[in-house]
Amino acid sequence: MDQQTIIPLVDAYHRRLAVVDTRFVRFLHDKVNWSSRLIGIRGSRGTGKTTLLLQHIKRTFERVDDALWVSLDNLWFKTHSLPDLVEFLYSRGLRYLFVDEVHKYPDWTIVLKNLYDSYPDLNIVYTGSSMLEIDHSKSDLSRRQSLYTLPVMSFREFLSISSALDVSPVSLEDLLSDHVSLAMELTPQVTILQLFDEYLRQGCYPFYIEAGEEYLLRLAAIATLVIESDMPAVESVSYSTIEKTKKLLAIISQSVPMVPNVSRLASALESTRDSCLRMLHALERAQIISTLTKTPKSYKRLSSPDKIFLGNTNLMAALGNKVDLGNRRETFFNNQLQVIGDVTMPAKGDFFVNGKYLFEVGGAGKTFDQIKDEPSSFLAVDDVEIGSGSRIPLWMFGLLY
Repeated sequence: MDQQTIIPLVDAYHRRLAVVDTRFVRFLHDKVNWSSRLIGIRGSRGTGKTTLLLQHIKRTFERVDDALWVSLDNLWFKTHSLPDLVEFLYSRGLRYLFVDEVHKYPDWTIVLKNLYDSYPDLNIVYTGSSMLEIDHSKSDLSRRQSLYTLPVMSFREFLSISSALDVSPVSLEDLLSDHVSLAMELTPQVTILQLFDEYLRQGCYPFYIEAGEEYLLRLAAIATLVIESDMPAVESVSYSTIEKTKKLLAIISQSVPMVPNVSRLASALESTRDSCLRMLHALERAQIISTLTKTPKSYKRLSSPDKIFLGNTNLMAALGNKVDLGNRRETFFNNQLQVIGDVTMPAKGDFFVNGKYLFEVGGAGKTFDQIKDEPSSFLAVDDVEIGSGSRIPLWMFGLLY
């Protein structure tokens, strides 16, 4: 390998870096321990993983050629290997490598482990599908890396990227105790309910700005691409399973929120119960759906969910026929709270968070009737700018990250 050989990769890197805007940066950037030698960032398509890497390079390195960004779905890697590239770059002084689409590379966990062990001062940051799971039987990568997950944008991030309002993330505890004063500070600055409605329709993914009117079509295409491309890249699945998973998503998208009968779903798919559970698990790891259980989830064992939502409200608009208001409210609440806490399905109310807080979600006229006398109980109410006491505006739960 010589300098001429890697010119296509360097040119692609320079082109991508030149157009990266650093004015808005996803919240995860400040959570990552960038000093770790091996960092993994997983997330669904469209959440901004590539942009996050390039923004970090642009903000960190005075000389951009002190680092290199590559995407492993580049055709260059059909005839060249990642280890050979690293050896070439390392021998010429490069110590920072940023790698996209790692799940597209054969035996990527073993390759990364070997690179980590062979080059003691090499720093690697990689991104991959949110479906990635570290297989301990293949390589002990987990103790070597710092692993992060990039979810869809919060409502707070939407306000920032749309230049409507800059507000720092609020902890759940601070929100519950100080929501009135915070709402009184923020609501005079913007038409918050109008912006919230825009976010619920098409503000969960950063590419909504460039996509314009094609946003929902592109989002539906992404959901299909995740099943057809990411799923077989991450785990061994047959064409039949891919088609059944697409059918399962179609069933779910027309029926959410779904209280599933897994045996009946399996029958509709002409599949087994265990296979159906694996498909549900894959869709959740892909962040296309989100499941709710009565006890904290354990991904070490497959169990039937008690309720199924689509992953976020934009997917509802992209995949469903009619968006029910009640479902949209619950989907938003579930989506935002799942990022910052443990969310389970309670005997009373809609959501139980961190084993402590009970929430009922509804419109402006919602009452405490269903959760009266329950400790640490709150209402998350829509169509309200400013709440009172334990009645908290629904939009404010989008300020948590």
